[in-house]
This record gives sequence, structure tokens and C-alpha cells, in this order.
Amino acid sequence: MSEHKHRFRAPHGERVRLAKWPTQTAPLYKSDRDYERRLRGAVEELSELQNTLYASNRYAILLIFQAMDAAGKDGTIKHVLSGINPQGIDVYSFKRPSAMELEHDFFWRTYQCLPERGRIAVFNRSYYEEVLVVRVHPEILANESLPDQPRGPVLWKQRYRSIVHHEHHLARNGTRILKFFLHVSKEEQRKRFLARIDDPSKNWKFNAADLEERKLWKDYMRAYEECITATSTKEAPWYLVPADDKENARLIVADTIVREMRALKLRFPELDPAKLRELQVLRKKLEND
Repeated sequence: MSEHKHRFRAPHGERVRLAKWPTQTAPLYKSDRDYERRLRGAVEELSELQNTLYASNRYAILLIFQAMDAAGKDGTIKHVLSGINPQGIDVYSFKRPSAMELEHDFFWRTYQCLPERGRIAVFNRSYYEEVLVVRVHPEILANESLPDQPRGPVLWKQRYRSIVHHEHHLARNGTRILKFFLHVSKEEQRKRFLARIDDPSKNWKFNAADLEERKLWKDYMRAYEECITATSTKEAPWYLVPADDKENARLIVADTIVREMRALKLRFPELDPAKLRELQVLRKKLEND
């Protein structure tokens, strides 16, 4: 799957126009069976890389997923990361901030969930909500008890700058950050909403508020465009994943994570001669036990 290397990475320093980015692309698989084979291979390699990540204990991996409703975040996380040792990964879903969280800066609730070295953390939504949902619904700012400061474009630029500095700090200290925007079309979202209504097992996923948010589609696209343009950096790139085909999106995400983890050149720790001699002594004791 290396044929799409960097193809979906948002360009650093260039304006992003989501209308020019595809929501679907040529499938990376030939059949359902081929899809399963490819995904299984990527998940197995990812599991091996995670074992080395844990043993080397030098890097941490932070995966951030953002998208419009019904774009497939939950399914992508489930299918791509299903084969990883659960002791080496944590998944966090950030919903509406609690009263306590609103009394802190907008990074506070995610600070506590950042991955330790040797581990992977997945953010299903993240601090980016503060420049996406909050931007589309500026009335939310009234609940954040912010000091008197400029609002409007100035506030969003300040928050972009805070995010970039935050991510640069994490990168300098060994956290590799990969950010995925699952780019679904408005028409595909409509189809998936209808499927949620028609399938009793999915009824719980849909409510009237989803339709109200859908009316603000253009506002959200504008917010995503400006956010991605301002915060896609070499240290923490955004990947704009065509998400109309869920299976294809999962393969793209899996391959991207594998490729970026390979680039870390992870290795198991090498023991010094004294430690190796000690192991041989212990081995003889076990043999004679």
C-alpha cells in the first residue's frame, strides 16, 4: 500500500481547500477477501511495532481522530487497532466538557491522557474541538469563564498557535503525533444517517441534534479548513483520509500508522556485555534447577 505514501498528508504551510480533497478514491483492495487480508497484515505489523515501541521505551504515539458525524471514527479505531496488546494502548473519547474541565484551560483534560513512552494513545475527538465545535458555536465560550480578551479571528489564531506550540513540545520530548481527518461527503453522511434510522441496532446513534449540526456543514468545513491549514506541521501532520468508503479509509489509516512507526527505526534494547554474561549465569542456574 506504499503507493499512496504522503498522498493524503495536508501540505505544511499551504492553504487547505477541502472541496479539492477527495472523499473517495480508487480502492486499495480488490475484493472483500483482499480487504480482510490487507487489513490483517497491517494490524499484525502494527502489533509487532507496538511491542518494539514498548520495549524500547523512547517514544510515545498519539493518534488524533476528528471528523463530522457518521464519518467512521469509531469503526476505524476499532478495526485498525484491534490487534494491539490492550496493555500498550489507551483510547479516549472526549465529549462535552464537564463543569470541572471548563474551569481549566482547554488542554487540561487531554494533558492527563497523553501517552507514556512506550505506549499508544488514541484521542477520539480532542482539544481540536475548541477550534471546531466552539468556533461554529461561539456561544459555548460563555461557559469557559475566559478573562477579557479578543474574540473572533484573533481568538482562533491564538488557539492555533497554542496548539502548534503544544504539539511541538510533545514532539521534542518523544511523542509522535498523527492526526486524521476522516473526510466524508455530505451525501454519504445523509446515507449513513438514514441507515441509522432504518437499522434498529443503530437507532441509538441518531438524534435530532445530528440534523441541526448537519445544517451547519459549510461552517464546519470552513472551521476544518482553517484549523488544518494552521496546525498541519512536519512534527504533527494532518492526514485527510477519504472516508466515503469505510474499508478504504481503514486501510489508509492503518498503512499510515505503520509507515510512520517504521520511520522511528524502533529496536529492542541491546544489553551491555556484563548484562549478557549475567543472563548466561542465570540460564545455567535454570538448567540445573
